[in-house]
Amino acid sequence: MNATTAFYPIGTPGIAWGAAEKAEWLSRQRRQRSYADEVVGEIDRLRERFDVVQYGQLTYADETHALFALRNRDWNDALPVVLVTGGVHGYETSGVHGALRFVDRHADEYAGRANLLVAPCVSPWAYERIHRWNANAVDPNRSFRDDSPAEESAALMRLVAPLRERVLVHIDLHETTDSDESEFRPALAARDGKPFEPDGIPDGFYLVDDSEHPQPAFQQAVIDAVAKVTHIAPADAEGKIIGSTVVAPGVIRYPLRKLGLCAGMTDARYKTTTEVYPDSPRATPEQCNAAQAAAVCAAIDFALAPR
Repeated sequence: MNATTAFYPIGTPGIAWGAAEKAEWLSRQRRQRSYADEVVGEIDRLRERFDVVQYGQLTYADETHALFALRNRDWNDALPVVLVTGGVHGYETSGVHGALRFVDRHADEYAGRANLLVAPCVSPWAYERIHRWNANAVDPNRSFRDDSPAEESAALMRLVAPLRERVLVHIDLHETTDSDESEFRPALAARDGKPFEPDGIPDGFYLVDDSEHPQPAFQQAVIDAVAKVTHIAPADAEGKIIGSTVVAPGVIRYPLRKLGLCAGMTDARYKTTTEVYPDSPRATPEQCNAAQAAAVCAAIDFALAPR
């Protein structure tokens, strides 16, 4: 299949979707798992040890989902803020459960050293559908900007706004999956009336640094920690990962804020987007969750280290 023969079953090739096509797409989405059971249940279990903040509520048709973040109990305005986000793309499972794993198993290690704010599942509607977009066929991870078209993104931005200049570290937990190539990229091309350009899926973990404010030593520290848990994605034959030049083993760069990406929403000195590959025959769900948690710990450890 190439760019001229690729076809998505909704819409007309070369013509961007209108309301009818988006409605047809929405009608095909099916609830496949429970945000209340799998995510909110875990958050409730952590209430004995952490403060839980409801920072918004999503309503799509007759469905309502509360949006939650966790904070350490000993919040101290004199300390730097660490922001951890997961599930901006709801289908990226280890982003959600890796964030929760970090809170459960590692957050206490930073008591008195940093303030932790963790939003483990930014997009609960998409979590339940195992999808990239929200119910309006909008990608929340291209929507972290003023007048955001995604309420998921806007709600998180409102939560973080008072802390934006105090955030030292922001690590946003994601996955790159086989379904990116089989479903989500073709759907994106169809939605926007563009040809689908096939690409490869990297086998392994990688990071997306900020091309406008790169921090190579920080990215390397995260890669080194994760390499002890799961394998790092190699560059392809052109020296690239998902079309971007590899600047160090397992590291590419995007202009995070310009693209409206979650990791670019603050003025954090240290920021990165993780990308785990859960479909690899060399990785298990347990490894993926552990890799995300290890990345968070490494990011905080590097940022807090004396220099």
